[in-house]
Amino acid sequence: MATNRERQVGQVGHMTGFPPAVYPFAFNSMRNHSSFDLLANSSLFGRFSTDLPKEMAALSVETQSTSSEEMVPSSPSPPPPPRIYKPCFVCQDKSSGYHYGVSSCEGCKGFFRRSIQKNMVYTCHRDKNCQINKVTRNRCQYCRLQKCFEVGMSKEAVRNDRNKKKKDVKEELVPPESYELSGELEELVNKVSKAHQDTFPSLLQLGKYHTNSSAEQRVQLDLGLWDKFSELSTKCIIKIVEFAKRLPGFTTLTIADQITLLKSACLDILMLRICTRYTPEQDTMTFSDGLTLNRTQMHNAGFGPLTDLVFAFAGQLLPLEMDDTETGLLSAISLISGDRMDLEEPQKVDKLQEPLLEALKIYARRRRPNKPHMFPRMLMKITDLRGISTKGAERALTLKMEIPGPMPPLIREMLENPEAFEDQTESSGESSPPPAPPPGRRDDMMQPTGLVSPDIEKREDGVMATKTKSGLFDNKNKSFFFTIFLFVST
Repeated sequence: MATNRERQVGQVGHMTGFPPAVYPFAFNSMRNHSSFDLLANSSLFGRFSTDLPKEMAALSVETQSTSSEEMVPSSPSPPPPPRIYKPCFVCQDKSSGYHYGVSSCEGCKGFFRRSIQKNMVYTCHRDKNCQINKVTRNRCQYCRLQKCFEVGMSKEAVRNDRNKKKKDVKEELVPPESYELSGELEELVNKVSKAHQDTFPSLLQLGKYHTNSSAEQRVQLDLGLWDKFSELSTKCIIKIVEFAKRLPGFTTLTIADQITLLKSACLDILMLRICTRYTPEQDTMTFSDGLTLNRTQMHNAGFGPLTDLVFAFAGQLLPLEMDDTETGLLSAISLISGDRMDLEEPQKVDKLQEPLLEALKIYARRRRPNKPHMFPRMLMKITDLRGISTKGAERALTLKMEIPGPMPPLIREMLENPEAFEDQTESSGESSPPPAPPPGRRDDMMQPTGLVSPDIEKREDGVMATKTKSGLFDNKNKSFFFTIFLFVST
């Protein structure tokens, strides 16, 4: 009969590679202990426990696995309720959490972070007390930043957050910092933005005023509203011409191409500008002198069946939350477009458009790092604007039959091909009077001395013409727009 010492030696002998004859004894001595105990408790094997073979480790794993399979899983606990944050303290939009010390939305969080990190200095064009909400927050950056400070956003939190991100090894797949404008594109953005702001005051800069003229009921045409609308539209067209001439590279195009682009895109830009001054709460549009018209008045001022289409487009612009810079860039892209008809150098126009597209893409994605789809949605609005312009040209055909006198020359040339009006003028035996000089200019300044490029010539009959590759582009019956184009201040 084997002694205890022999049994112990036999057990160890099997585990250390000796003949397995005594394996049953080893198994019997271990069966009262779990495999985990055997592996973890060295006292069970004494000084030989360090020689445990790999087979025992495998046995332990198998035993644990079998044991856990026999366990009855408990029912999963219900997920915690989603956290509900107070609205954004800055603009009252839906909050995404607490950022830099206060509850804020993604837009205000990003705006505050960029403003602090880049040491931005903003200017208020009014009395430094602009109302900031989710509709107006992009209209005055100065007052928005002041509101961020007033509600308690912390500069130091931005700096600490930036330092923490620098130390973090993980990088976001598409970090906002990757949407950086090169020096050249930054300069382009600044020039386009300034050209837009200087020729188109924001809604906050205007003193709104209303008129009660035909405000309640749609009529075919309110002549008083039409006179006011045509006067304001003429001024807006002149401002658009000024905007175009301030775009980098635009004046390097031939005069004929500049005129073609302006006449093709002028109504597009005019509609875009009007629609950015849409106030959804009152369902009104505001013009550059502050005149504010409701939907019925817009219809009676001459828009007619075009009215609802324009208001629908204005409503579609609201979710894009475009600021002045984006509106200016989109206007420039719409203007400098190589697919317009009758261009002499469409390739050159396309080349001028490329940096504008790149600038808008980077700028829009930098403003909205979590909304990359906003850039293509903005570009799609150019197609919508062209559709509205086509309807506008159709409206011109009926409008000229409703107004008692001739249509203002600039509006006429913008809405319709001038040749369509020549037949009407010739059949009535009337001739159009020569264009008057722009306000504030002497008659002798109408001669393009000093401003005329080599592309301009004066024919023997005194009509100014543009030299093109195919000969002289006759500006007869188009000279009013052409004259304004030449002499507009830059």
